[in-house]
Amino acid sequence: MLEVTILSVLQGIAEFLPISSSGHLVLGKSLLGLGDVGIRLDIFLHVGTLFAVCAFYWRIIRRIALGAFGLGGESPREAWLYCVKIVVSAVPAAVVGILLKDRIEEAFASPKLVGAALVFTGLVLTATRFLSRGKDGVGFFHAIVMGIAQAIAILPGVSRSGMTLAAARASKVEPEKAAEFSFLMSVPPIAGAALLEIVDALKESAPAVAEVSWGLTIYGAALAAVVGYFALALLLRSLRSDKFWLFGPYCVVAGAVAIACC
Repeated sequence: MLEVTILSVLQGIAEFLPISSSGHLVLGKSLLGLGDVGIRLDIFLHVGTLFAVCAFYWRIIRRIALGAFGLGGESPREAWLYCVKIVVSAVPAAVVGILLKDRIEEAFASPKLVGAALVFTGLVLTATRFLSRGKDGVGFFHAIVMGIAQAIAILPGVSRSGMTLAAARASKVEPEKAAEFSFLMSVPPIAGAALLEIVDALKESAPAVAEVSWGLTIYGAALAAVVGYFALALLLRSLRSDKFWLFGPYCVVAGAVAIACC
């Protein structure tokens, strides 16, 4: 249970704070000597953080969904345009994920590579301190730029939220609108990655490691969702107060420790 708790808390915190959930899960297993807990828990931890996004942005999701069918909220045109932007933003990550799937999986086995990627993330985040606060909404250009940033973040140790929010700030998007779009655009790739993992698991004649119980799996998913919800709130506070860049030095230090110790 302790292993599941640690991995769930790491997933919930690092999925939304710009410090790379995949990187911290790799480093957590390596530095703490955690064993492989199986693909089922990995899938459900991501499902848990998806629930956190949907719960946190429920009013916006509801408004867009109703607007798309002319039932109030957004105008149908604006609602559908927003949905198309999300689809467009998901294309780069889908292409990279499909073409480089095997190489990405190899990268997950190298804690030192993860450490180097964390240092890179930290430098990018620190650089946002010197960028002026944007005032724009999310247009198609911004969606493409953030989508490319999301594709780069497929590498373990490169933060998805960090890259997309840094890209949005560089292209002058207003911080809260950038955060809203960043996390809503995460739903298709995270759901798609979970689906691919399920398909791969079904192809295996037998699991490579013993899976944790269904009870612990549901517990882990719920814990990741709760922790993730509060991590999202913390991230928004950092964006409003222009302290987002402070996650950068942490990532640099964490990455340097990983390179030195793993």
